[in-house]
Amino acid sequence: MEVSRRTFVKSGVAGAVGLSVFGFDLTPLQAQMQELKISRTTETRSTCPYCAVSCGVIIHTIGDKAKNVTPQVVHVEGDPDHPINRGTLCPKGSSLQQDIENQRRILYPRVRRPGSDHWEDISWNQAIEEIAQWTKKTRDAGFIETDAKGDTVNRCESLFWSGGCTDTNEFNYLVVKTMRAMGVVRLENQARV
Repeated sequence: MEVSRRTFVKSGVAGAVGLSVFGFDLTPLQAQMQELKISRTTETRSTCPYCAVSCGVIIHTIGDKAKNVTPQVVHVEGDPDHPINRGTLCPKGSSLQQDIENQRRILYPRVRRPGSDHWEDISWNQAIEEIAQWTKKTRDAGFIETDAKGDTVNRCESLFWSGGCTDTNEFNYLVVKTMRAMGVVRLENQARV
Protein backbone atom coordinates (compact mmCIF):
# COMPACT_ATOMS: atom_id res chain seq x y z
CA MET A 1 0.00 0.00 0.00
CA GLU A 2 1.36 3.39 -1.00
CA VAL A 3 0.93 6.05 1.68
CA SER A 4 0.07 9.50 0.37
CA ARG A 5 0.03 12.68 2.37
CA ARG A 6 -3.76 12.58 2.51
CA THR A 7 -3.87 9.03 3.92
CA PHE A 8 -1.13 9.89 6.42
CA VAL A 9 -3.11 12.87 7.75
CA LYS A 10 -6.30 10.81 7.86
CA SER A 11 -4.59 8.07 9.86
CA GLY A 12 -3.20 10.68 12.29
CA VAL A 13 -6.66 12.15 12.85
CA ALA A 14 -8.15 8.67 13.21
CA GLY A 15 -5.45 7.79 15.76
CA ALA A 16 -6.20 10.94 17.79
CA VAL A 17 -9.93 10.17 17.73
CA GLY A 18 -9.11 6.57 18.71
CA LEU A 19 -7.09 7.78 21.71
CA SER A 20 -9.97 9.93 22.88
CA VAL A 21 -12.36 6.98 22.40
CA PHE A 22 -10.18 4.82 24.63
CA GLY A 23 -10.47 7.30 27.49
CA PHE A 24 -7.43 9.53 26.98
CA ASP A 25 -8.08 13.23 27.52
CA LEU A 26 -6.45 15.12 24.63
CA THR A 27 -7.35 18.63 25.87
CA PRO A 28 -3.98 19.33 27.58
CA LEU A 29 -2.14 17.99 24.54
CA GLN A 30 -4.06 20.26 22.19
CA ALA A 31 -3.50 23.27 24.50
CA GLN A 32 0.23 22.51 24.59
CA MET A 33 0.33 22.33 20.79
CA GLN A 34 -1.30 25.74 20.44
CA GLU A 35 1.10 27.51 22.82
CA LEU A 36 4.17 28.87 21.09
CA LYS A 37 7.63 28.32 22.49
CA ILE A 38 8.07 32.11 22.61
CA SER A 39 4.87 32.83 24.55
CA ARG A 40 6.67 33.20 27.93
CA THR A 41 9.83 34.84 26.64
CA THR A 42 11.18 38.35 26.98
CA GLU A 43 11.59 40.20 23.69
CA THR A 44 14.70 42.28 23.16
CA ARG A 45 15.04 44.32 20.00
CA SER A 46 18.52 44.55 18.56
CA THR A 47 20.49 45.00 15.35
CA CYS A 48 22.12 42.23 13.35
CA PRO A 49 25.92 42.63 13.59
CA TYR A 50 26.95 41.06 10.29
CA CYS A 51 26.86 43.63 7.52
CA ALA A 52 26.20 47.29 6.94
CA VAL A 53 22.49 46.80 6.23
CA SER A 54 21.69 46.85 9.98
CA CYS A 55 18.59 44.67 9.94
CA GLY A 56 16.41 44.70 13.04
CA VAL A 57 16.09 41.47 15.03
CA ILE A 58 13.99 40.35 17.97
CA ILE A 59 15.83 38.11 20.43
CA HIS A 60 13.56 35.96 22.62
CA THR A 61 15.03 34.94 25.98
CA ILE A 62 13.54 32.78 28.66
CA GLY A 63 14.37 33.14 32.33
CA ASP A 64 12.56 34.45 35.41
CA LYS A 65 14.98 37.39 35.89
CA ALA A 66 15.84 36.09 39.36
CA LYS A 67 19.22 36.74 40.88
CA ASN A 68 21.97 34.42 39.59
CA VAL A 69 19.78 33.17 36.74
CA THR A 70 21.21 33.56 33.26
CA PRO A 71 18.53 34.08 30.60
CA GLN A 72 18.72 31.70 27.67
CA VAL A 73 18.09 32.67 24.07
CA VAL A 74 15.42 30.40 22.60
CA HIS A 75 14.57 32.17 19.34
CA VAL A 76 15.79 34.94 17.03
CA GLU A 77 13.64 36.43 14.30
CA GLY A 78 13.46 39.48 12.08
CA ASP A 79 11.70 42.55 13.47
CA PRO A 80 8.55 43.17 11.38
CA ASP A 81 8.37 46.78 12.64
CA HIS A 82 11.93 47.61 11.57
CA PRO A 83 11.99 49.95 8.54
CA ILE A 84 15.04 48.34 6.92
CA ASN A 85 14.25 44.63 6.76
CA ARG A 86 10.55 44.53 7.78
CA GLY A 87 10.91 41.12 9.39
CA THR A 88 13.15 39.40 6.87
CA LEU A 89 16.65 38.14 7.60
CA CYS A 90 19.40 36.73 5.41
CA PRO A 91 20.85 33.28 6.25
CA LYS A 92 23.56 34.80 8.45
CA GLY A 93 21.04 36.88 10.41
CA SER A 94 18.77 33.86 10.77
CA SER A 95 21.59 31.89 12.37
CA LEU A 96 22.28 34.58 14.98
CA GLN A 97 21.02 32.36 17.82
CA GLN A 98 23.80 29.86 17.10
CA ASP A 99 26.40 32.59 17.47
CA ILE A 100 24.93 33.82 20.76
CA GLU A 101 24.90 30.31 22.28
CA ASN A 102 28.25 29.22 20.81
CA GLN A 103 30.44 27.57 23.45
CA ARG A 104 33.58 28.97 21.78
CA ARG A 105 32.35 32.56 21.91
CA ILE A 106 34.92 34.82 23.59
CA LEU A 107 33.30 36.87 26.35
CA TYR A 108 36.33 38.60 27.85
CA PRO A 109 39.33 40.48 26.45
CA ARG A 110 42.34 38.42 25.45
CA VAL A 111 45.84 39.50 24.49
CA ARG A 112 48.74 37.72 22.87
CA ARG A 113 51.98 39.22 24.15
CA PRO A 114 55.01 39.61 21.86
CA GLY A 115 56.91 36.34 21.60
CA SER A 116 54.15 34.33 23.30
CA ASP A 117 52.52 31.26 21.80
CA HIS A 118 49.18 31.58 23.63
CA TRP A 119 46.39 34.05 24.37
CA GLU A 120 46.08 35.47 27.87
CA ASP A 121 42.80 36.53 29.51
CA ILE A 122 42.86 40.06 30.91
CA SER A 123 40.30 42.23 32.69
CA TRP A 124 38.23 44.89 30.92
CA ASN A 125 39.99 47.65 32.88
CA GLN A 126 43.39 46.35 31.88
CA ALA A 127 42.30 46.09 28.23
CA ILE A 128 41.02 49.68 28.19
CA GLU A 129 44.20 50.93 29.86
CA GLU A 130 46.46 49.10 27.41
CA ILE A 131 44.46 50.33 24.41
CA ALA A 132 44.73 53.90 25.72
CA GLN A 133 48.49 53.57 26.23
CA TRP A 134 49.10 52.12 22.75
CA THR A 135 46.83 54.74 21.16
CA LYS A 136 48.72 57.58 22.84
CA LYS A 137 52.10 56.08 21.96
CA THR A 138 51.10 55.63 18.31
CA ARG A 139 49.57 59.12 18.10
CA ASP A 140 52.61 60.80 19.64
CA ALA A 141 54.99 58.92 17.33
CA GLY A 142 53.07 59.80 14.15
CA PHE A 143 51.65 63.26 14.91
CA ILE A 144 52.36 65.88 12.23
CA GLU A 145 52.22 69.50 13.37
CA THR A 146 53.22 71.24 10.11
CA ASP A 147 53.31 70.20 6.49
CA ALA A 148 56.19 70.67 4.00
CA LYS A 149 55.24 74.34 3.42
CA GLY A 150 55.28 75.10 7.15
CA ASP A 151 51.49 75.39 7.48
CA THR A 152 49.98 74.10 10.73
CA VAL A 153 48.01 70.90 10.04
CA ASN A 154 47.93 69.06 13.44
CA ARG A 155 47.05 65.66 12.06
CA CYS A 156 47.77 62.05 12.90
CA GLU A 157 48.17 59.76 9.91
CA SER A 158 49.31 56.74 11.93
CA LEU A 159 45.82 55.94 13.30
CA PHE A 160 42.68 54.87 11.47
CA TRP A 161 39.10 54.43 12.64
CA SER A 162 36.54 52.11 11.04
CA GLY A 163 33.01 52.19 12.46
CA GLY A 164 30.73 49.17 12.65
CA CYS A 165 27.26 48.72 11.22
CA THR A 166 25.64 48.42 14.65
CA ASP A 167 27.02 51.72 15.95
CA THR A 168 24.34 54.29 16.74
CA ASN A 169 24.36 57.83 15.38
CA GLU A 170 25.16 59.14 18.86
CA PHE A 171 28.13 56.79 19.22
CA ASN A 172 29.43 57.70 15.76
CA TYR A 173 29.08 61.42 16.58
CA LEU A 174 31.20 60.98 19.72
CA VAL A 175 33.76 58.86 17.88
CA VAL A 176 34.21 61.44 15.12
CA LYS A 177 34.59 64.22 17.69
CA THR A 178 37.16 62.17 19.63
CA MET A 179 39.11 61.12 16.53
CA ARG A 180 39.16 64.68 15.17
CA ALA A 181 40.36 65.98 18.55
CA MET A 182 43.25 63.51 18.33
CA GLY A 183 44.04 64.66 14.80
CA VAL A 184 42.95 61.45 13.06
CA VAL A 185 42.07 62.15 9.43
CA ARG A 186 41.34 58.62 8.20
CA LEU A 187 37.80 57.73 9.25
CA GLU A 188 35.62 55.12 7.59
CA ASN A 189 32.35 53.34 8.19
CA GLN A 190 31.44 49.73 7.53
CA ALA A 191 28.47 50.90 5.46
CA ARG A 192 30.93 52.02 2.79
CA VAL A 193 33.46 49.18 3.10
